[in-house]
Amino acid sequence: MERRTVLGAGLGAAVVWASATTPALADWRSRRLEDQDLAAARALFTAGEYDRLHQALPVLLTRARDSEATGPVGASHAVAVWALASQLAVKNGALETAAAFAAQAGEAARRSGRPVMLAAAARAAATPLRRTGRAGHALRLLEEAYDQLGAAVRPSAGALNASGMVALTAAYTAAQAHMPYAAEEFAAWAEESAERLARASSRSPAGGELSAAQCALYRVGIHRELGDVDKALAYAAHLDPDALPTAERRARAATDTARAWLAAGNVPAAFEQLQRVERAAPQEARRPSVRALTAQVAAGRPDLPGVTAFARRTAAPLSA
Repeated sequence: MERRTVLGAGLGAAVVWASATTPALADWRSRRLEDQDLAAARALFTAGEYDRLHQALPVLLTRARDSEATGPVGASHAVAVWALASQLAVKNGALETAAAFAAQAGEAARRSGRPVMLAAAARAAATPLRRTGRAGHALRLLEEAYDQLGAAVRPSAGALNASGMVALTAAYTAAQAHMPYAAEEFAAWAEESAERLARASSRSPAGGELSAAQCALYRVGIHRELGDVDKALAYAAHLDPDALPTAERRARAATDTARAWLAAGNVPAAFEQLQRVERAAPQEARRPSVRALTAQVAAGRPDLPGVTAFARRTAAPLSA
């Protein structure tokens, strides 16, 4: 059940789902934001356990607010929580809430003084911005973050990972804004960063997201947004889902491929991908945007074996 609460200046009427806590947190009575709290929360997200993460969210947000006031290190920890909360809100289709959490991540990132944290906040802000018609604003934030990360002569592995992921987010944002040159340029920069990380595998940061497979995943969505469905499907065909490190990413790959197949008019192939979404991370199939794809498939080919049962099974929204 949803409840509304004010979580400090800038959050307004941001929605906080569920008030119970989960054993995923190290010590729910503590007011400190611990490293293990961040790891546990991120693990829930990457596993697609969004309902459980919802349960932990109020305590995490309270700790993030307290941690942010302790100095640059605490602010860095807070950025991770605010950005994760924004991502979770996007999964629920709550864009206003996602934007509010992203704004708080940006404030904490500025207090941290770390370009990597500014990049995380910019990526969090980009999704609600572009989904509400403000892709230009999103690109400006991402470009600023990318430029700051590239200022170092010898960037760390963490900076390379962050710059590559910022570039991928910028590429997808540019594609949605129908800016093919910018989309291609950012995607190429991300692939270059991924190659640099791969050549120095011993430098790969813990929890790093950037890889050749991640770049290929984004390429599926980028080229579909640009209207080149054949190219999108070509990238999808060569993408090995097992090369993606988490259930959430494998589900994202199947979702983007389903969209590409629908754009190509192949409804059965799209339905096959939606079933892969559910196998990878069942709660992904209950996201509003994925349920919309399921409705499109069911309307287009109600005769497909299993499509009615699939639609009923995935009809319950997240955090119901």
